[in-house]
Amino acid sequence: MKIASTPARLVILQHLLCACILIAIVLLGCASTGSSTVLDEEEGIASFYASRFDGQRTASGERYDEEAMTAAHRSLPFGTMVRVINEENGRSVKVRINDRGPIVRGRIIDLSRAAARELRMIEEGIVPVRVQVLERGG
Repeated sequence: MKIASTPARLVILQHLLCACILIAIVLLGCASTGSSTVLDEEEGIASFYASRFDGQRTASGERYDEEAMTAAHRSLPFGTMVRVINEENGRSVKVRINDRGPIVRGRIIDLSRAAARELRMIEEGIVPVRVQVLERGG
């Protein structure tokens, strides 16, 4: 058996290295978590609950906790996980839908105080947002 010359070995090694890199890129691109797949998206205005609602029952039956990462939406099923992105500063937060609302026309989501704090929207009260559905509840 004849051993290939050194330049031929280098070419083979380069091809193998390129193939390995390509396979790694494909595998990493295919690997995704459920939280990064966007099932649906909506843009509009977000507001947040007043502190006086802390401890009150929500439409889902659980009590509103202003320190929990929750939100109200008119139509998404309870338990749905969404990412809310503040369009003014790019900050985002993941929240679980556990109530119905908002009742104010023109708004698409009411956030808990904790979620609003993460988005840095407390002073403004309302901000433009993008809501991305990550996992539907049911």
